Amino acid sequence: MNCPNQVNGEPCNHCDICRDITNGSLEDVIEIDAASNNGVDEIREIRDKSTYAPSRATYKVYIIDEVHMLSTGAFNALLKTLEEPTENVVFILATTELHKIPATILSRVQRFEFKAIKQAAIKEHLASILKKEGMTFDDEALTIIARRAEGGMRDALSILDQALSLSSDNNVSQAVAEEITGSIGLTALDSFVANVRNQETSQALSNLETLFDNGKSMSRFATDLLEYFRDLLIVQAGGENSHHSPLFEENLSLGQDHLFQMIDTVTTALPQIKTGTHPKIYAEMLTIKLSETHAQVTQEIPENLQEELDRLRHEVEELRKALKEGQSQGQGLAAPTRKAKPTYQYKVDSEKILTIMRETMENPRKSRQCLDALKATWSEILDSISPQYRALLNGSEPVLANQENAILAFNAAFNAEQVMKRSDLNAIFGNIMSSAAGFSPNIMAVPKAEFEKLRTEFARSLKSKEELEKEDREEYIPKELEFLSDVVEIED
Repeated sequence: MNCPNQVNGEPCNHCDICRDITNGSLEDVIEIDAASNNGVDEIREIRDKSTYAPSRATYKVYIIDEVHMLSTGAFNALLKTLEEPTENVVFILATTELHKIPATILSRVQRFEFKAIKQAAIKEHLASILKKEGMTFDDEALTIIARRAEGGMRDALSILDQALSLSSDNNVSQAVAEEITGSIGLTALDSFVANVRNQETSQALSNLETLFDNGKSMSRFATDLLEYFRDLLIVQAGGENSHHSPLFEENLSLGQDHLFQMIDTVTTALPQIKTGTHPKIYAEMLTIKLSETHAQVTQEIPENLQEELDRLRHEVEELRKALKEGQSQGQGLAAPTRKAKPTYQYKVDSEKILTIMRETMENPRKSRQCLDALKATWSEILDSISPQYRALLNGSEPVLANQENAILAFNAAFNAEQVMKRSDLNAIFGNIMSSAAGFSPNIMAVPKAEFEKLRTEFARSLKSKEELEKEDREEYIPKELEFLSDVVEIED
């Protein structure tokens, strides 16, 4: 933006402005490290200086690196400047942890996300730098550095600088790259996986011990082992083979199912190795598990596969002959019986539902008020919960309620069961009802068909009870006074 000779938005890199920006001598472009200048005073100083016009360039540019390191007070001080920016002043806020930036800042800036640089591009750039400097390098060394940079060119250059500082002959060797990055050498990984493949557990543990004695991180070992298994899968799927070693070619004989099991095993053990207090022990356990996994897969294959195949062929042939003989004799084969597809069953707490029904009968007017309040706020409840819970409550309706409980009838039994399993949904439901209707009932979910069945059963039992009570009353009235049964009230 400051280059006067831009071509399609790109700087010329030849004018005085471009050269001064490149060598860092242009006073109108200021770079600040927020990690070490994260206080309110530093940001206030920037705010005060930003009011002055640029001296040479068109724009005065402030580049604040690692901006997420600013304190809360510093962000507040910066916010005022971003709300009312001075003309010809541009702030560039750089961060790798966007989630730490306050929303008030994010809402006032234009956001650009940079993608990770591909490993091949990093490797190519590093190679071009070394060639310009007249230095030699191992191709595998640059691969290790590019992989460890994880898409960051600055990290790759930093690792390369460290590697050059250890190289006495201006040659970036694979050994130096492995030492700088802490990576596990391909030869060591080849041998380890070959030991596991051949079920040589003791030798694999010995190789692991050697790595540990050489100062290698067990966490890095597990991570590199995971990448090694990934490379095996990629090559088996037709991808490019960047490993050129005889043992790697032999390890390609591992089946894909076996590799997937190994990857799952390493993935499960990796958090323990990273955070555990005894990473070496966890790595040894991982080694034994990997060997056992291969042994189990191997045992599943019959020792004499050809004999097993011959036996199966013979059995198939016998079945064909029997089928032909049955058809020639006019004997039809019985049609296989199709098993009825089991319907989904959800066990409802019938006793609990009946208890709630009895409770509502004790105070029917209050229960009706509770049910009406629940129905009135039902749409509000659905709008207040997450889409996930709203989907669970789809096809449901309140059918019975009192101060303590609310029965929801569902079209689908599965939804009813899932609702009963979500204790957090019950709490959310209670909070909404408490504020909206003044009472906080617990949810009882039941399929509609089951609820109708229970309601019919309850009504039948209620009717039977009334009939029994009527008979009891009639027993107290003498035959001579039966004509007064409609007006006589018996008191206990």
